[in-house]
Amino acid sequence: MSNPITERIHMIQDATEQAAGSFQLPLIALEQQVLFPNVLSIVDITDQRQRQAAQHAHDHNQTLIACKLKAPEDHRNEAGDLLEHLHVVGTEVAPLRFNSGDSGGSGDSQLLVQGRRRVRILDIDDSGAYPIASAQAIAPPAFDQAEIEPLTEALLELFKQASKYKDTMTDEVIKHILDLQDPSTVCDSIAALLPLPLEDLQNQLEEEDLQQRLQYLEDQLRQDLRDSELHEEVHSRLKNDIAAHQREAYLREQLRVIQQELSESDLFQQETHSLTKKIDQACLPEEVQQKAMKELSRLSVVPPMSPEFGVIHGYLDRLLALPWQKFSKENLDLEHAEEILERAHYGLKKVKARILEQLAVRKLAGSKMKSPILCFVGPPGVGKTSLGKSIADALGCKFLRISLGGVHDEAEIRGHRRTYIGSMPGRILQQMERAETINPVFMLDEIDKISSDFRGDPASALLEVLDPEQNRQFVDHYMEVPYDLSHVTFIATANELYSIPEALEDRLEVIEFKGYTEEEKIQIARRFLLPRQLKANGITDVGIQFSTPALQHIIRHYTYESGVRSLEREIASICRKAARQVASNGRHPRRISPTVVEKRLGPPRLIGAKVNRDDAVGVASGLVWTPQGGEIQTVEVTLATGKGSTLLTGQLGDVLQESAHIALSYLRARAQAFALAAEDFDNTDIHVHMPEGAVPKDGPSAGITLAVALVSAFTERAVKADYAMSGEITLRGHVLPVGGVVEKVLAARRRRVVQILLPQDNRKDLRELPAAVKRDITIHFVSSIEEVLERVLHAPPAQRRHNPQSEPPKSQDDA
Repeated sequence: MSNPITERIHMIQDATEQAAGSFQLPLIALEQQVLFPNVLSIVDITDQRQRQAAQHAHDHNQTLIACKLKAPEDHRNEAGDLLEHLHVVGTEVAPLRFNSGDSGGSGDSQLLVQGRRRVRILDIDDSGAYPIASAQAIAPPAFDQAEIEPLTEALLELFKQASKYKDTMTDEVIKHILDLQDPSTVCDSIAALLPLPLEDLQNQLEEEDLQQRLQYLEDQLRQDLRDSELHEEVHSRLKNDIAAHQREAYLREQLRVIQQELSESDLFQQETHSLTKKIDQACLPEEVQQKAMKELSRLSVVPPMSPEFGVIHGYLDRLLALPWQKFSKENLDLEHAEEILERAHYGLKKVKARILEQLAVRKLAGSKMKSPILCFVGPPGVGKTSLGKSIADALGCKFLRISLGGVHDEAEIRGHRRTYIGSMPGRILQQMERAETINPVFMLDEIDKISSDFRGDPASALLEVLDPEQNRQFVDHYMEVPYDLSHVTFIATANELYSIPEALEDRLEVIEFKGYTEEEKIQIARRFLLPRQLKANGITDVGIQFSTPALQHIIRHYTYESGVRSLEREIASICRKAARQVASNGRHPRRISPTVVEKRLGPPRLIGAKVNRDDAVGVASGLVWTPQGGEIQTVEVTLATGKGSTLLTGQLGDVLQESAHIALSYLRARAQAFALAAEDFDNTDIHVHMPEGAVPKDGPSAGITLAVALVSAFTERAVKADYAMSGEITLRGHVLPVGGVVEKVLAARRRRVVQILLPQDNRKDLRELPAAVKRDITIHFVSSIEEVLERVLHAPPAQRRHNPQSEPPKSQDDA
């Protein structure tokens, strides 16, 4: 029976040359393949134009030209430029079988071709459904038979030796190549089989010197043969090493059995006896005792050289290292605890009172108390972590701390199962090993910065740890036995509450830390920061003193924070410079004044220039909350003749944009009350901007500020610059309460804004405001936007100077 492939090989003839010696054939440009004459190859057709060219050549029983692309795929279809992105030397091939892919013709296809001869492309017509190349055949190279024949024989011999290590080459292919007589065909066939770089294959196709081609392939085969022989040698050595290891393990097992028969104890038996003694002395709970004895019995029958021996031994070591019954004696003297808290921290009266309450309940209730999980929430640098250390000092318990910031693997909390290589307990039980008692103070720092991914949700794993009803039976994946965490005093810290999952927040008793006032920062600096930095820099005895104005200057112009961390850094910088002067020449200023501060720290970094200090039209000051505390935010509104569009800039979030639209709707609905005509809105473009456009802003508390700025811009009533405000607005003009009012009031005081407007419902939030703050500012509580406008806007002008309907817009300065 005849072979269809063989029949097509004889059926398809090479292209007939025209009078000029050239011919035209369909062209397929290949990215990852170089085809050689006299070699059967499979070509992946991934492009519609390639598919059409292959289909045409296959259907008409004619050859086509295949050549390699120089450039990436995105240059392939550039009209008129295809020739620039091709290697001009390619191969004329005969299509023997074409698999066109899916029925729609859009899937990948494969084309079986036989290389015929080398060709050089002269020109390309790329205007049709597929490119058509004009090409000339490259004549076979002439060679000296006497010189080439020894090289060919040497190449075939190397190929024969190298083929022994090639499992992918069939015997038929090897026999076919060894039977070839033509040196050029030998080069092409071997080059097509070797895993050479595409550029080297293209060079082989373009090389006209047959001796150079033979020499290159001989070098490649020699290198390949050396690599294969080296690999075989390494594999043989590895097999011998494995056999020797197995023999050694067998002999050691024989030795162990013999020693058991002779009743002689070895190191392994001594270790087993030692573990048995430790288990008996550990006073483990009954369930844990049974688990330990079960693992010990497994250890006694496992060969010492087995990997499982180390896994079981490591597990028992971890199990016995945990504290199961040992308590540290707690000091529940409330006066002692209060003394430590007052000595280590300034202010924080509400927080200290809550801690003393918990100690009092623990003293009276004893073991019946289910300890609540405290969560300290506040800005960075206000003393949350250090307060946890003070609680441990007051109780006389060990203090443990783990930072959960960036933790995104559940196994960090619950541990890895022992089936994994390198498994270990979670960080909770690892810290309990360090504590050596079952009642330490355990701080979970940055609990709001936990994240989750495909490895699980650590926040969900913490639900069991932080639930007094469940943590008596906490099970770590590695330990696989329940561990009692109910005696641990857990304290969590966070900067913000909104990022904590609701189920986790429900288990926490939140204690808020407010930002420090300027007076409190000065006291903290004098009592804690200055003595610590003078000692740390070795200048305690040189008589350096910081004046109160100097500390105020640092706080106001060099730090922007609710805590005192940056303040301590600036004090440390001044102390380091003083230490350098003392170490160099002994001369230094003994009293640090604001002038000395500026010399040491440079020009002030924070200035109040962004706070509006002049009464102006369309400019109002709002109070906003940030993770670093409160701040003043200016709202600017400008009007221009236009078509009634509204532009909001300054990276405003969705909620803040909605507040701007609500304020505008309120103004439009009450246009008559403000002596405004409907045309004032239809013919006026409104631009609302909040400076510092690189900082994202969002939230509803700027509602009344936006309303004041819009009313001021349209009515040309100037806004009083000594007022700052915060409150959410409704379409009916009601003012709703907002959050973060303490931080906002402190920000207004820090920026020397003396008049503050807040919603009436926020009056309760200011009960704990320090008396010194209340003396410096005046707070007005409002319930409607009418009250706000009456208080902060000047009287309207006798006549509006700006009419958007008829006059061109003026600058803000002109207004």
